[in-house]
Amino acid sequence: MKTHHYAVIFSSSLIDLDDSKYHGFSKEMLERVAAASGFLGVESYREKDGKGATISYWETLSDIQEWKQNARHLLAQKYGREEAYSSYQVRVCEVQYSYSFSK
Repeated sequence: MKTHHYAVIFSSSLIDLDDSKYHGFSKEMLERVAAASGFLGVESYREKDGKGATISYWETLSDIQEWKQNARHLLAQKYGREEAYSSYQVRVCEVQYSYSFSK
């Protein structure tokens, strides 16, 4: 992964883990974001109690803003606020460096 980049941490609590419309939007957003300008990757986790986090990685802040304004993403955001989430929080972070280990 690129050394200097940005991370968007989206943490949320789902109202209904079996919400099929939410899962449809989630799948579509993962497919669409892969083609977004400056997108570097994503990690996502969800607990059995509905709490979860999605961390997406981006080259620039303007790439993040462009994705935030994507028409289908705006529709998914609206659904999340009105129907799917009991709460959420967004954090935009600057990654100064990163390193990893794997066997």
